[in-house]
Amino acid sequence: MALFNRINGKELKERLHNSVQARTTVSFYKYHQIEDPETFRNNLYKLLDQLAVWGRIYVAKEGINAQISVPTEQFIDFKTELFSIPFLNGIRLNTAIDDNGKSFFKLKILVRNKIVADGLNDSTFDVTNSGVHVNATEFNELADNPNTVIVDMRNHYESEVGHFKNAICPDVDTFREELTVVNEILADQKDKNVLMYCTGGIRCEKASAWFKHVGFKNVFQLDGGIIEYARQVKEQNLENKFIGKNFVFDERLGERISDDVISECHQCGKPCDTHTNCKNDGCHLLFIQCEECATTYAGCCSPECAEIISLPIESQKELRKGINKGRQVFKKGRAKDLKVKLTATESKGI
Repeated sequence: MALFNRINGKELKERLHNSVQARTTVSFYKYHQIEDPETFRNNLYKLLDQLAVWGRIYVAKEGINAQISVPTEQFIDFKTELFSIPFLNGIRLNTAIDDNGKSFFKLKILVRNKIVADGLNDSTFDVTNSGVHVNATEFNELADNPNTVIVDMRNHYESEVGHFKNAICPDVDTFREELTVVNEILADQKDKNVLMYCTGGIRCEKASAWFKHVGFKNVFQLDGGIIEYARQVKEQNLENKFIGKNFVFDERLGERISDDVISECHQCGKPCDTHTNCKNDGCHLLFIQCEECATTYAGCCSPECAEIISLPIESQKELRKGINKGRQVFKKGRAKDLKVKLTATESKGI
């Protein structure tokens, strides 16, 4: 049995687009010492592949971080198999809020040094001494406290389309950079309630411990992140303090939490919060594009890229030979060809 996908990604995406199978998108993470990540990874791949689970999973000595989609009719079987792994037994599964079942098209499990790239030396502080976990009700109560500072622990392209009211949203490209920037921003506020949040909770798990280590007195983290918060708000009919979309790292690129549109098309400036990847595979920039500009630029970030995709496939391949930009991790929404860019001040929230 192959322990990785062998089918062309474009073919798999086409299959996903045409599929009518109901699928459920979930995410989970767990910090736990895994002695042999490679063996664990291979066994996990065999287990999930037989259940037609697709998604992206990172495994490291420190634990597991997973974003996946499961055939809805197989969901009970999936939970049974997952919970048969001792350290994952009973783990909370964050279920997507706005889910069309088109989140992932293949299974990809990677062994990494860390399950989140944080740049921290874990041996220098107690990573288990994390902040106080709060639910949606407690989050709202703390948010209303004038002695509370709300901090978005995500990157600029995430908070640009959605964030909590009055949150500090640092203008950063990576979580590693975020830790330093937040420490600088809050240097004179270490006695305040620091209320942090992220997508599903994993970034806050490590960040809250680190902020306690560097001297912050009252650190809180949203348990289960934005995904769990949105679920609790809906089920318990609570006030929703999150405005806009929750950016997600799958084919959906976002799930709507409120009807507010707080961002702009990066090409014309119209209200818009739809992320897309430039259709030119030699660019693939992630940016925000409205429907009109998608038509004008053929789904590309610039006239130059639109011109390239009009060329024969072989010519396009020749132009991008030796180029691997992926999803432009450090340049998302900041290309020089984009006419509208958020400044650091504009990205601080409303």
